Amino acid sequence: MEKTSIIIPTFNGRELLKNCIYSIKQHTEQPYEIIVVDNGSSDGTVDFCRQEQISFISLSSNMGFPVACNKGMKLASSDALLLLNNDVIVSKNWLKNMHRCLYSRKDIAIVGPLTNYASGKQQIEMPYTNLEEMSVQLNEPDSTKWQQVDRIVGLCLLFKRELMERIGLLDERFSPGHYEDDDYCMRARNAGYRIILAGDVFIFHHGSASFVQQEESKVKQLIEHNRLKFMEKWGIDPSVYM
Repeated sequence: MEKTSIIIPTFNGRELLKNCIYSIKQHTEQPYEIIVVDNGSSDGTVDFCRQEQISFISLSSNMGFPVACNKGMKLASSDALLLLNNDVIVSKNWLKNMHRCLYSRKDIAIVGPLTNYASGKQQIEMPYTNLEEMSVQLNEPDSTKWQQVDRIVGLCLLFKRELMERIGLLDERFSPGHYEDDDYCMRARNAGYRIILAGDVFIFHHGSASFVQQEESKVKQLIEHNRLKFMEKWGIDPSVYM
């Protein structure tokens, strides 16, 4: 059974991180390692990691999502790597079902789950009730629910080391965040790999927790700025893939 390196970037989100890690410990049967990349938090995140004996990298300032992920990816020791937002709560069978999908075909390189808060096809249509109830309904292994997609959002992105060795790390031009995940998926597709939405996995996502401390207008400005960067790089509006 393949081990997974779970890389969790975080910034002043100790309580969210706690809940995320506790949910991983509760619902993950497969071998895994957790690597927390702390973006210069001042809320005791590092103390929590030490207390829980969790591997972590402590950055001197908030360098953003792509930089933090890349630092974690460089330290990862597993054949499977998973980028996970700190504001995610996982549920039963989450990693087992995603692994089953990832290793079902040699040409599958990226897999992602359904969730209550995401752009594109990963957003569930049914109303959210509670995590336990949703996972009972949605997390039974069922390969008929897998579908090929053009992109997986970086809130929970599982991929093979083979992909990283072939196409490299996240593109840090998209720092502090937005569209680095679309870019990674584009590069994976261009390298001949398939991207799969595992419709038999549901996780809970609080949503944009790392950006809530910014003014809404500034966040919108950043999103638009990075959308234009994506278009400049690829000559395509990323909204066509959503």
